[in-house]
Amino acid sequence: MNIASYIDHTILKPDATREQVIKICEEAKEYKFASVCVNSYRTGLVKENLEGTDVKVCTVVGFPLGAVPKEVKVCETDLAIKHGAQEIDMVINIGALKDKDYDYVYEDIKSVVDACDKKAIVKVIIETCLLSDDEKVKACELSVKAGADFVKTSTGFSKGGATVEDVSLMKETVAGKAKVKASGGVRDYAKAKAVIDAGADRVGASAGIAIVEGSK
Repeated sequence: MNIASYIDHTILKPDATREQVIKICEEAKEYKFASVCVNSYRTGLVKENLEGTDVKVCTVVGFPLGAVPKEVKVCETDLAIKHGAQEIDMVINIGALKDKDYDYVYEDIKSVVDACDKKAIVKVIIETCLLSDDEKVKACELSVKAGADFVKTSTGFSKGGATVEDVSLMKETVAGKAKVKASGGVRDYAKAKAVIDAGADRVGASAGIAIVEGSK
């Protein structure tokens, strides 16, 4: 297994500097990670530094709470794509899901999918640590219905991250109609391999190098 090809090399901390983001890009090129995942302000910088490589530019939207109106997520998505994003990791409206306002949650996701218009793939962050199993299933079903490419466990900014159990549940729920990304708390090879074995097609991690080195 070429574990580097699963990894979205991630730097989302609010105090990340230009130099740190460039360093992440250089590491991604060296290790051949799947993408570099950043806050939207850094999208253009990442595009510039990954030009001519196979490493994708990944930008988060509605991050980390998901609690902005869907129109704001559409605006963020439009700008991210304009600045070079090839993958969009959006956070659902968790409060709306808790309210059982499923029409809004669907529209929230679909609006971003439509804004991408196949110019970028969409990963839907459902923040599993805040949801019951029933809510996790519903969020995955709505993501598939809205045409998302991936469902993703976590932002890494809440009270918990990816678990093997959640990845398995999400994989079973999407039933091949979307892929699964495990993110949050995946800091070593053993955890990365465990979530991949459970069905993760992609792993979001700031510890990508440690994961790859641990596989050797």
